[in-house]
Amino acid sequence: MNAATDITITETQVSKNMAEVRARVDFKVGLQSNIDAEILSFHGLKTDKEHVAVIFKHADQSQSAPLVRMHSECLTGDVFHSSRCDCGEQLDETINRMAESGGIILYLRQEGRGIGLYNKIDAYKLQSQGMNTYEANNHLGFGDDLRDFTEAAQMLTALGINKIRLVTNNPKKVRELQEHGIEIEEVVNTSAHIKEGNEGYLKAKVSHGKHKLPL
Repeated sequence: MNAATDITITETQVSKNMAEVRARVDFKVGLQSNIDAEILSFHGLKTDKEHVAVIFKHADQSQSAPLVRMHSECLTGDVFHSSRCDCGEQLDETINRMAESGGIILYLRQEGRGIGLYNKIDAYKLQSQGMNTYEANNHLGFGDDLRDFTEAAQMLTALGINKIRLVTNNPKKVRELQEHGIEIEEVVNTSAHIKEGNEGYLKAKVSHGKHKLPL
């Protein structure tokens, strides 16, 4: 591996979408709170949701585009380590990867694929009765996935980034970023985090959502 170097991001307002960095602060992250990073807020995003970017300070110079993950907020998985999903494990895996190679996590406030926390809990109840994650959302009157990744593209553009290596298993994320002018140099899949309670959820993501998971 080549010697690491600090990531430098220019705080630039972009007239195309009027997004710009609002504030940036050093902090440490990870399960041991020992990984150097910055957290950034933004002005001028499409909605008033308080999305943030977490930038890991060291990057492998051999890479021509930064590693990026768009991670939608999941209170139950990220904070409480719920058995029903793999969100927390994917986030931890990404943090550990970026601690070594650098990168950016765009943490998007889009709970429950965009339906909100309370509706997600309602969907959990339906899943307990036999529906899969998509069927439950549909039964509640929502689409399969209401998330909008326009603001993720705005955030990247505000950071002066138009080419990335995207950490995802979800083709929707690739497609939407490309539609907003972000070049995807490489798609980096996460591992399959199977545990008691989430296997059906993961299988539905593969069969219905076309996620690339090695189940």
